[in-house]
Amino acid sequence: MPSLPAVASARMHLLPPYIFGELNRIKAEKCAAGIDVIDFAMGNPVDPTPGFVIDELCRAARDPQNHRYSVANGIPELRREAAALYARRYGVKLDPETEVIASIGSKEGFSHLCLATLGAGDVVLTPTPAFPIHRYSPMIAGATVVGLAAGEGSDREVQERLLESIDRTCRAMTPRPKMVIVCSPHNPTARVFDRDFYPGLIGLARTHGFAVVHDFAYAQTAFDGFKPPSILEFDGAREVACEFWTMSKPYNMAGWRAGFCMGNRDMIGLLKSIKGYFDYGLFAGTERAAIAALRDGDAAAAEQAALYQRRRDVLCKGLLELGWEVSPPKGGMFVWAKVPAKYRGMGTMAFCKLLMDKAAVNAAPGVAFGEDGENFMRLALIESEERIATAIARMREGLAK
Repeated sequence: MPSLPAVASARMHLLPPYIFGELNRIKAEKCAAGIDVIDFAMGNPVDPTPGFVIDELCRAARDPQNHRYSVANGIPELRREAAALYARRYGVKLDPETEVIASIGSKEGFSHLCLATLGAGDVVLTPTPAFPIHRYSPMIAGATVVGLAAGEGSDREVQERLLESIDRTCRAMTPRPKMVIVCSPHNPTARVFDRDFYPGLIGLARTHGFAVVHDFAYAQTAFDGFKPPSILEFDGAREVACEFWTMSKPYNMAGWRAGFCMGNRDMIGLLKSIKGYFDYGLFAGTERAAIAALRDGDAAAAEQAALYQRRRDVLCKGLLELGWEVSPPKGGMFVWAKVPAKYRGMGTMAFCKLLMDKAAVNAAPGVAFGEDGENFMRLALIESEERIATAIARMREGLAK
């Protein structure tokens, strides 16, 4: 690990080297040489934000009232609209004053929630492989993170295994875990939990006294008729759980940085308190545009999910033809695929470099999400169907040499 300057805090030494740095360097060199790199590495939407949302931003940006500081927890109209969406989609009635808070994207809210609820001596459980923020935000806050290997198998098998692991770990540990972090549809593996999972998790939270944080970033990105459940739909959830929801994926607003946390009043209150010290919330023009998206964007979100499904189908078909092991996911914006057997011994980081060298295709190595991700690759569904087909053709030709 590179040495850090003396001014670095102790927590900076907890953070590993940025594993995508080398791949980004190789990509930059190829692009500088005029080589077209097809990039599946990052879940960064390339499709445009709906026009009516942009129009509302432009209108709001011209209003001097929106040029002032906003409020850390989000303007009341925005929180009411987020609550209305939950009532419409999930049949969940939320109090916009005490059970909803706006955040500068879900990542900001999640990180500040960890600072507000966790500290030295606390233990957090999360399935692995894991999105890095699910591990490192609790660690930055001072907590110890224990990964629970999800393993392979069907989504149903994984969720049953996870509930058993949570129960077993809580019974064996002293002190018992303070928080469990889950995510469905999952990043990076694209696994989903069905409606049988959440009552079991809520029951364990009550039994063992831990809080639940559900990262619901891909709530509206689902396929083949599957509708990802919100944990807040289930009895007792608001006593133990909160949920993060984001504008980034359904409305292609990743760069706008707008999201929410909903649920448990105590956790929402703590997040509100700490955000008051760290930020002034979103730009009010962004908040007005987000209101428009929440109110009138259901059709746009459904169209975007259908687009991701078509890309999923092309990518999974192509990878299967190349000898990869992959199951088409029911949700999320990623495909999690096991590399062909003959490449597994080299490690996924080396395999990523090989793909860049031989095919000018960039993907995320599974090891970037923890040791349990080795032998897998995460591919984001951000390229067009035509470019996905081109990537498959390049991989077929390049890896054959």
